[in-house]
Amino acid sequence: MVRSLLPFVLFWTLALLLLGSVVHATESSLACPDWPTCFGTMMPEMTGGVFWEHLHRLWAGALVLLFAVTVVVLRRTLPERSDLLRMGIAGLVLLLIQSVLGGLTVIYRLPDAISTSHLALAFGFLALVTVMLVRTRRPGGDDAREIDPLAHRAGMWGTALIFTQSLVGAVVRHTDSGMACPDVPLCLGRIIPPLEYPTVQLHFLHRALGVLVAVVLLRYAWLVLARSRDRVTRRLAAGLGAGVIAQVLLGYLSVAYRLAPPYVSTHTLLAATLLSMAVAMAARSPRPVPA
Repeated sequence: MVRSLLPFVLFWTLALLLLGSVVHATESSLACPDWPTCFGTMMPEMTGGVFWEHLHRLWAGALVLLFAVTVVVLRRTLPERSDLLRMGIAGLVLLLIQSVLGGLTVIYRLPDAISTSHLALAFGFLALVTVMLVRTRRPGGDDAREIDPLAHRAGMWGTALIFTQSLVGAVVRHTDSGMACPDVPLCLGRIIPPLEYPTVQLHFLHRALGVLVAVVLLRYAWLVLARSRDRVTRRLAAGLGAGVIAQVLLGYLSVAYRLAPPYVSTHTLLAATLLSMAVAMAARSPRPVPA
């Protein structure tokens, strides 16, 4: 049963990240000025920004309950997998910290450091759930012998680069640097813009790092597709290659359309999806996972 619950948790987490991005893109982050209630009640009138902000809170609360149930089921159905249980407990701790950070973002009126940490922990939880999902596969099997170590290395590099780029993107978002370079593909009319302003520095760093991430991931995706015989690994590599091209396009559209919520929110969702795929590739060890 836990093999059915974990994919559900994964998709629920991705939806939560999408909702969080919509909340910010629609400037609904402080639509509920208090926490944990919203205008003093748990069931406010769901209109305007309150709809997005309170829906985000309810979805996050449901995730805590859903994951807690998953951990209990995991303990009962796979009692010998102490590694998974430890990851499950770590995930619960992350969710509790995440809930506190969510409250602090409202209480202290969206401080950049807390808001960025909030997103970083969300990506960390997504990565943890992805590893748990991969590790619940039955140990051994013919596929384990077909996984090239290159795929593991590609997944590790992909995970590190995507997480770093997402963290920089979070800083750009929460410091209102998204339109520091209002033109694209140039920045203030130059390939390398004047870098005396912090917002321009952040925005340009996000763009430059995005190019690096795209080049590295496309190179690794090509090598894995050329060398690997494992079908799942090949699908992950193909997904990373296609996803990173789509992500560059979404970054372009986000600036071209002045941070329109559909493009910005999809940009965040795809970043999370790419991270999950890279983590899955890294977690698929060339050696069978011991029970």
